Amino acid sequence: MDRYTLIGGNASPYSLKMRAHMHYRRLPYNWILRTEENDHLLEGLRPVLVPVLQLPEDGSLHLDSTRLIYMLEDRHPENRSVIPDHPAHAFLAHLIEDMADEWVTKMMFHYRWAYEADIHYAARWIADDRAPAATEEEREKYAKFFTDRQIGRMPIVGCTPENAPIIEAGFHHILALLNADVGQYKYLFGTRPSIADFGLYGQLRTLSIDPTPMSIMRDEAQRAESWLRQLDDASGIEGDWYELGDLPPMTKGMIAYSAEVYLPFLAANAAAIDKGAETFSVELEGRLYSQGVFKYQVKCLGELKARYNALPEAAKDIVGGLIGEAGVKILR
Repeated sequence: MDRYTLIGGNASPYSLKMRAHMHYRRLPYNWILRTEENDHLLEGLRPVLVPVLQLPEDGSLHLDSTRLIYMLEDRHPENRSVIPDHPAHAFLAHLIEDMADEWVTKMMFHYRWAYEADIHYAARWIADDRAPAATEEEREKYAKFFTDRQIGRMPIVGCTPENAPIIEAGFHHILALLNADVGQYKYLFGTRPSIADFGLYGQLRTLSIDPTPMSIMRDEAQRAESWLRQLDDASGIEGDWYELGDLPPMTKGMIAYSAEVYLPFLAANAAAIDKGAETFSVELEGRLYSQGVFKYQVKCLGELKARYNALPEAAKDIVGGLIGEAGVKILR
């Protein structure tokens, strides 16, 4: 099999997600850390985001970790799929992965740029990766530039002091769910990892590096931290999917959290955009959450609706029993 090229960043949860996913699926690839010196590799790419997957046969560049995972499923159907066999479980795995990409990422962004120790640490190791040949003066200049840019983006992604209690409570809740159940041979949908596991992995592995969330994780959920470290490279894992009705409590809890927090967030964002509003507010777990509208997340909701509505009726019944009537109403 020809080798892919994966261009990404160590500070990017989506890059870590793709790297771990390709390890598990035993897909041969070369990893290139994106730096100022190799920006020319992405010349002409718009938008310039990471990770970027370069195909071996034609050198074409492809974006969006979720789309890349499904693309690789199509290209290598025989190779250790990360999509559960049953349509209901496949949908629920996609829901959790999407929640991780679009909601748990707020936890990653919040902790990284809200606390001084994390700001100081992250800005400098990101500078070291981005410009490894920089002088100390250049390193500090880049760290300040990157810090100012990221902190300036916090309100755009909802990482405000007002929203911090909701975001931090979600982090503690997800850690507790995982810590009670995960292990090297136990994942959300089986004894093999799914797209949902890799979605959570990308965000939580990044959180396990930055000082404040790392301390929380090691204090409250060291078993979950060990699971993340083991999932870095699961190429040696063999396993099966769970049967219908056999999902463990952590998975049911993650589905419920996605239905009760993430789906209402997506619905409120979409409704605000439909009305031409620039901001929206929604009550999540008894607290008011507010942020500016985000058009990309309308696509996420649309994709979830399309996947749900394409399910066989029996699979819809299984999904509905886990996400509840309010969740089904959002997806119809």
